[in-house]
Order: sequence, then C-alpha cells, then structure tokens
Amino acid sequence: MPPPDGAPRTGAASWAPWTSLAALFAGLVVTVVGSTIVAVATGNTSDLKDPPPGVNIALTLFQNVALISAAVGFAFLAKRPSAADFGLRRPLQLRRAVWLLAAVWAAFYAFSALWVTALGLHETQELPDRLGADRSTLNLLAVVVLITVIAPLGEEIFFRGYFFGSLRNWRGAWPAAISTGVIFGLIHLGSAPAGFLVPLGFFGFGLCLLYHFSGSLYPCIALHALNNSIALGATLKWSWQIPVTMVGSVAGALLIASVLARVLGEDRTRAAGLTRMA
Repeated sequence: MPPPDGAPRTGAASWAPWTSLAALFAGLVVTVVGSTIVAVATGNTSDLKDPPPGVNIALTLFQNVALISAAVGFAFLAKRPSAADFGLRRPLQLRRAVWLLAAVWAAFYAFSALWVTALGLHETQELPDRLGADRSTLNLLAVVVLITVIAPLGEEIFFRGYFFGSLRNWRGAWPAAISTGVIFGLIHLGSAPAGFLVPLGFFGFGLCLLYHFSGSLYPCIALHALNNSIALGATLKWSWQIPVTMVGSVAGALLIASVLARVLGEDRTRAAGLTRMA
C-alpha cells in the first residue's frame, strides 16, 4: 500500500524488509552484552536478573540507545539516511495529524478499557519500582525522564521510524502495522504486566497508522510521551504532577528529536519545519 496522497515518500523505500528483524536482534544482543559488561564491572553478576535500581536505569537507557543505533546502522547499509527517512519531519497537514493522534489515543483507551474489563485485570506497573522511583528525588527524576521522554523517543525511532518503515516495503502498511504492533507488545514482556501486552500491541499498531497517515514521526513521539506520562502518574498516584509531566515530556521528547533530526541532516525547508514543531 503506497503512502496516502501528500505523504512524504522517504528513503525508507530502500530498506529491505528483512533488516527490520535483523536490526531488532542486533539491538537486543548489544543490550544483553552491555548488561553483562555492566553487571561484571559493578560486581552485580549474582543479581543479573534483578539488578539494583541505578543499574536498571542505566541498562534501560542503554537499551534505547542500542535500538536507535541499530536502526541508524542498518539504514546506512542502503544509503546515508536523512531525518526524513525516519519520519523526523513536520506533518504536511498539522490539523489532520492532531485529529489522527486524538483518534488513535481514543481507540487505544477504549480497547484497553474493554480488555481490562473483560479479563478482570488488576495488575499494576512494576517498572517504576524496579527503577527505584521511591528511593530518592534524583531517582524519581531519572525515572520520569527515562519513561516519559527517552523511551518514547527511542521506541518510536526504532519501531515506527525503522522497523515499520522497512516492513512496509514487504506487503504494505497494514500488514506492517500489525506485525510491528505484535513485536512492540512482546518487547515489553518483563517491563509491563503480561495482561497488558495485547493493549500495548494495539497501541503499537495504532502508532504505525498514525505515522503512515500523518507522514511524520513527531505525532507518534508526542502521543507515546503523553501516554507514558499518564501511566506513570497513575502508578505513582499523582494528581497535579500528571499534566505537568505531560507537557514537559512532550516538549522534551520533541526537542531531542529535532536535535537528532539536525544531526542526521535535512534540507533547509524541512529543518525550518522541525524548528517550528519543537
């Protein structure tokens, strides 16, 4: 399925579909190797499956960096990638992108509510506890930045910007979105309650469609940051902190994404658009 009329036709068309799984495998292998090195260096080899909060934070950050590096590295196998190849460009129709974001978000919450009600799920997120959100103010700040800024940025660049982008060359957008959604749900095994993997897969599927039909990764990064902010705030039983985190996480994630876009390189017109978006 070709991109909708007006959507950018990026260099992702030159990415072979098989590289999606290869890049994922490479990113995970680097993460495992890095985890082992950190465990050995810090003397935590006996706690490799349940490392201390500080180590857990470092490893989670490292995983996101590894995934982004794998995506950029495999993209270089085809040609030198630009920011636009990963969807890091302004939506051609901003109003349409906002409506699409709202629609995907509403569909995700509706599906999640039905799923939780049907299965009677009462599980809560354990990731903030494993990262030591309750240990200190510094730890809490690190957890907030990691979950609401770094994770949305890293996962969107990899799963939507590269994984979905390359799979889309196989059988089109819809099969690619379904496949990416499934993998996106499974990749959270261990960091999210098992009962919520299906809703997360649905969320990943919706984010793929948001990227495809808006022509930009920015709405996906924003929605992911918003969702993680609410989920984290609910887990920590926050009140006024939730809207503050939502605004800060979106601004921070988009700012970092715009900086990364400049590093990858775009033409002057696109760069100006990214500046306005950030």
